[in-house]
Amino acid sequence: MPGREVLPSTVRRSSDKAQRTWAKTHDSAVETYGEGERSHRTAFAALKHSFEKVGDHWEPKGRKGPSDPQAAGGGPARRTPTASGVDANAPKAHLLEVAKRLEVRGRSRMTKAELVGAIQKANNRRTAEAREREKGRRRR
Repeated sequence: MPGREVLPSTVRRSSDKAQRTWAKTHDSAVETYGEGERSHRTAFAALKHSFEKVGDHWEPKGRKGPSDPQAAGGGPARRTPTASGVDANAPKAHLLEVAKRLEVRGRSRMTKAELVGAIQKANNRRTAEAREREKGRRRR
């Protein structure tokens, strides 16, 4: 199934470049692994190399590279948690800026790890809100 037909909602709300990155990687992974979860994980891994999740969409990162220790490890999949699209390897100043854009309360007193967790929660909340808005539009 072509990647453009199965774009996740957060990728659909992102730039054309993010959509192309996800779709092209997904299509290649389907050829290698077949349709399914592994192809989707591979596409997200490629997306996270150049983009970070901010709210309900993906934005270009300031630098390319792994977004968290899981992504930096390479090799076979381990059961360690990822940062869910948050660029956990970014400087704390960048994370503070993202947290400010997402209106995370108490951000100035948070450690880097706490910022990553708070941004993840804010991203999840924004994504859920966007999906609810989309559902409402489809019902009309």
